[in-house]
Amino acid sequence: MHQPLAPPAPSWRISLPHTTAAVPVARALVRTALHELDDPADCDTAELLTAELVANAVEHTVGLRPIELVVELLPTGCQVEVHDSDPRPPGNLDRAAPLEEPDPWQEHGRGLLLIRALSQDCGHRTTTSGKAVWFTLGAGGRGH
Repeated sequence: MHQPLAPPAPSWRISLPHTTAAVPVARALVRTALHELDDPADCDTAELLTAELVANAVEHTVGLRPIELVVELLPTGCQVEVHDSDPRPPGNLDRAAPLEEPDPWQEHGRGLLLIRALSQDCGHRTTTSGKAVWFTLGAGGRGH
């Protein structure tokens, strides 16, 4: 007897302009996609981390190609990916450097730290058109 296959996880794939206008649009899209989660803090965290990924993609890549946002609802939470056309890695998403603290006088430099600290898992992968940077959040709270 064969067991039925699990239905695919609901997911959204949306192209965004390669401008700073993509950041608030991405936040709104993630909030809409995650409206089914029971914990509003998860939605807030997902919005914040998505904004960081999209802002980094806009700031640190060049080109006219759109940025792509992918949101997937998982049985245990969600995964958000931001695709851009630059294949270079985004920095160190694997782990924090020893005694790493952002310079309190700098306006930048906290995005990857936030993503590492608030997500259950995060990373990046090369794609045929550049790279995807992603994070996952567990249901009912953060993974750490």
